[in-house]
Amino acid sequence: MADSSARVPANGTVHWVGAGLSTGSGLARLCDTADRVRLWHRTADRAADALAGLGLTGRAEPRAYTLPALTAELAPGDVVVSMLPAPEHAGLLAACIQEQAHFACSSYVSDAVLEQVPAAEAAGLVVLTEAGLDPGIDHLFAHGLVGRARAAIGDGTAATYSLTSYCGGVPAVPNDFRYRFSWAPAGVLNALRAPARYLKDGAETVAERPWEVTRQHVVDGEAFEVYPNRDSVPFVEQYGLPPAWKPQTFVRGTLRLEGWLQAWDAVFEELRTGDDSRIAALAKELAAAHPTTDADRDRVVLAVSLDVRGEGGQTWSGSYLLDLVGDAEESAMARCVSRPLALGVRHILDGSLPAGLNRAAETAARSEEWLRELALEGVEFTLRVDL
Repeated sequence: MADSSARVPANGTVHWVGAGLSTGSGLARLCDTADRVRLWHRTADRAADALAGLGLTGRAEPRAYTLPALTAELAPGDVVVSMLPAPEHAGLLAACIQEQAHFACSSYVSDAVLEQVPAAEAAGLVVLTEAGLDPGIDHLFAHGLVGRARAAIGDGTAATYSLTSYCGGVPAVPNDFRYRFSWAPAGVLNALRAPARYLKDGAETVAERPWEVTRQHVVDGEAFEVYPNRDSVPFVEQYGLPPAWKPQTFVRGTLRLEGWLQAWDAVFEELRTGDDSRIAALAKELAAAHPTTDADRDRVVLAVSLDVRGEGGQTWSGSYLLDLVGDAEESAMARCVSRPLALGVRHILDGSLPAGLNRAAETAARSEEWLRELALEGVEFTLRVDL
């Protein structure tokens, strides 16, 4: 990891790029702490409208986004926050490296971003990723649980464990579709088309169609439906689980309302047979058939649990639960994505994040600090530990 003394000092200017469904009060928090904020959107008028909707008129400067236009305004030590779709991140990061600016996003690290990290680190630049809700707060919860379990059980103790991490944005008032689009429908559908790899009964398992392994999962007495997504296996190492502990279950996945699997039966039939163009068309059809109105309220549920059993009979169980409903000011999803991201950006501004790749907080101690700060900012959650 690069020496922090070689890091390009942040100059206090933040460029927030994109004002979609996940842009919320985190942007307001940055307007409170950064010296200067610019909001880049499709047009300057749309950026101004977005600022007005967030009550931030006059507190950030609206800009019409193109990559050349943004690049022309970057200065060494600026921070670029990308709220654009993940495929756009690599181009933005390249511009940041060229102009000596730091980069932040809430998305998973892509290969195209990862390839540029050595150049960014050598230049003394921070690349902050996976700093939203999922990925983001889920990482903080997992690190916190693993840290507590290690202290209780001991790294060298032979043990087995199960870790589950499920997150979902759902309608606060259940509807017939059992869902509310809190991000682009095309992204939702394509995530379902991607195979999922996870650990079950101590062995690696791949679900080519993740929804086909949907099961019931009870959270705080309420029944939900859950399924695995992406590749859970690398997070065993990322979360710092001791090699002496053997996983029985390790899965990161998506949470939905009970009844979702049945309600989406026709959608799944399309996913089984449709090509890319058909799925793109389906996304538009679903957006039209299930619109989100200003009166709708969304709900975010993130449940992470860890159970450890030592061979000598020692046991430790812990869980974090975030269960938040949106209000008239912003959606729960926007709050839960934008506030951790803004917190991470503030850590770039204050110099506490090192140059190179950062995935939210990557140690138990640092995760506890982030969680304390998030709690103070109104992102409420509960921790339960059973010894």
